[in-house]
Amino acid sequence: MIRDIDISLLRAFLAVVETGSVTSAARLLNRTQAAVSQQLKRLEEMLNAELFQREHKSVTLNAVGERLVAKAREIVSLNDETWGLMTTPQYNGTVHLGIPCDIVSTYAPPILRRFAQAWPHVQVTLRSDNSNDLIKDLNTGKVDLTLTTEPTCPENAECLRWDNLVWVTAHDSNLEQRTPLPLAIGSKSCRFRPVVLDALRKAGYDWRFVMEVSSEDATNAAVQAGLAIKPILRDSVPAGLKVLDETSSLPQLPSFGINLYLPKSGGTQLAIELANHIRADFAARFGPSSSHSGAPTQHRVAAPAI
Repeated sequence: MIRDIDISLLRAFLAVVETGSVTSAARLLNRTQAAVSQQLKRLEEMLNAELFQREHKSVTLNAVGERLVAKAREIVSLNDETWGLMTTPQYNGTVHLGIPCDIVSTYAPPILRRFAQAWPHVQVTLRSDNSNDLIKDLNTGKVDLTLTTEPTCPENAECLRWDNLVWVTAHDSNLEQRTPLPLAIGSKSCRFRPVVLDALRKAGYDWRFVMEVSSEDATNAAVQAGLAIKPILRDSVPAGLKVLDETSSLPQLPSFGINLYLPKSGGTQLAIELANHIRADFAARFGPSSSHSGAPTQHRVAAPAI
């Protein structure tokens, strides 16, 4: 006998897949952790199969769960598209989002996926550059909103998260002991650069540039090859690189804010809607208080109303 699958069960399943935990999924769905756990249990009972491997507080997909993901996304996406078609304004057009190259792969995919599901007729164009140039692009109208990575949170920005800048090397490398220190870093407009070089200077380090380019792929490749070390935000450390902990003699680096900017005018309706999706993604992944964790004194602005 054919049975109908409750869409809310699939939505809970996908939220856990995307956020990596039941707790984060509950924040994303605005439900209690117990309610999400119960939904997962109901789905597994309906399908007569376990979908996750559970270890302590973390959950990972097993082979059966991996089979379900693509179809679940297809079903939920079609449901949301149909609901939006019948109940919400038909937004059409293009919204231009700026995001720094050092965090684009960390944050952009889930944000853009959910926004596309909610507004299938809206096209998002992505501009990835350094924070200085992205703010210029916002002021000249080349982008409609932008994220930045900055050592402070200006009054006209909203800090979504503070993240620690750390040193990384290849796993089998001891380059941190070399003199001069082989360094891969962004170009002269990179906001990490003056902070990192000042920290090295104050600690009495000499260094040489192996690479000076604002490209995460390029600098990561240099580090993975054992040619250099580099600074990177902890949340964005790729697999295959090792974070140098407090036992390293390298100077400790400060935290950077991941800031959200809208135009002074408040932005278009599409920009505001995308900004809300960005806020929701950060709150789901890190909790509503993530912007205060380890943060220096900062200014915040309220989210604009729709």
